[in-house]
Amino acid sequence: MQNILVERYGSIAVLTVNRPRALNALNTETLTELERVLIVTGTGQKAFIAGADIGEMADLDAKGAKRFAAVAHRAFNALDDLRVPTIAAINGYALGGGLELALCCDIRLAAEGAKVGQPEVTLGITPGFGGTQRLPRVVGASYAMQLVLTGKPIPASEALRIRLVNAVYPDAELMDKAMEMAGQIAGNAPIAVQA
Repeated sequence: MQNILVERYGSIAVLTVNRPRALNALNTETLTELERVLIVTGTGQKAFIAGADIGEMADLDAKGAKRFAAVAHRAFNALDDLRVPTIAAINGYALGGGLELALCCDIRLAAEGAKVGQPEVTLGITPGFGGTQRLPRVVGASYAMQLVLTGKPIPASEALRIRLVNAVYPDAELMDKAMEMAGQIAGNAPIAVQA
């Protein structure tokens, strides 16, 4: 992208229109860059998102837990409702809230070393960020029940077999493949892609 710059500062992303000669006026090319594709991934190869921060959750009372879940639902629904296509590049553990976040994305790609699951039951809780609704829509009720009730994570190859992920790539190739797919999507007519 030439006209849009994205910089990250912790949990904040700054999108900057980069057309100083035109006083950052929004032309068709710039508007088109704004409505392309978003890839969600985690830093490193060990974890995409290992789930909700249990350390933070351990000290919450019932009201605090409800507020925590409400924040997660707002964030996940915002991701789910984006008008641009979203790709989860699952580069390691996607457990609990991590898998639930990946389920908000339109397409899920996984590294060979990735493991996905809903282990909440092993902690005495249930998936609280929408996984009980989104997971059955993706893999069907039976596989969703298996993942939720056993709490046992599955490898990327099994996630592919049950259609939880669209493709599995060697760990070192995951982001290249995600970028390649995003490029293919971004190369299509934006209005058709949104529709």
